[in-house]
Amino acid sequence: MTSPWAGRRPARPPAGVERPGAAGSSRAYIGGGRQPVWIFDLDNTLHDANPHVFPHLNRAMTAWLMSELGLDHAAADHLRAHYWHRYGATLLGLMRHHGTRPAHFLHGTHDVEALRPGIVFDRAVRHLLRRLPGRKIVFTNGPLHYAEAVLQATGLDTLIDGVHAIEHSRYTPKPRRTGFLHLLRDFGLRPSRCIMVEDTAENLRTARRLGMRTVWISRSPAHHPYVDLRLPSVLQLPRARALTRA
Repeated sequence: MTSPWAGRRPARPPAGVERPGAAGSSRAYIGGGRQPVWIFDLDNTLHDANPHVFPHLNRAMTAWLMSELGLDHAAADHLRAHYWHRYGATLLGLMRHHGTRPAHFLHGTHDVEALRPGIVFDRAVRHLLRRLPGRKIVFTNGPLHYAEAVLQATGLDTLIDGVHAIEHSRYTPKPRRTGFLHLLRDFGLRPSRCIMVEDTAENLRTARRLGMRTVWISRSPAHHPYVDLRLPSVLQLPRARALTRA
């Protein structure tokens, strides 16, 4: 499962979601200029979600399905995985087939207090982002309250210029194009100035088609024509310096 002012007026967000630049919001225009704009995935890019966070979320979603839909554990676990594989997010399947309200599901499954102790993070990432030239945005398929909690727990919140969460993508997850277009519009970004850093290769395909440069965080030996640079760790991102001059 793998935020400075310029640009256009933001699109109207879903009910209950703050607009970019609103008081207290983690979103603000980044806009034009010559500086690069780094678009970071969150889970398994800036922190390691595999050991504890992802297993916890899977258990929480299965438990939510059992409670809300009256399913036994096996049926709920199967449905969770089925919707994830079919739609790219369990939430989309629930919205389409069960009329689930997104906020009800996201707040019921992403308990940040329960998740906080399981966050695995290398403090060297803070030093990296502090030295990295340009603006920095987190683009995640997770909900805003979860993304903000992870950034606060890791101390990255003061180093990130904006967060584009699933609410801001109108609940349309990466790699679908819709969420990317909302990101570009809401922050007033030019794709040619953006460098997307992501552990899921398929998400980079969309970014590249839109004109962004791409960095794949992976130890896989696979080659993809839409990946400009593959790195085994985000900590090696200084090697991407040449992309900032493209």
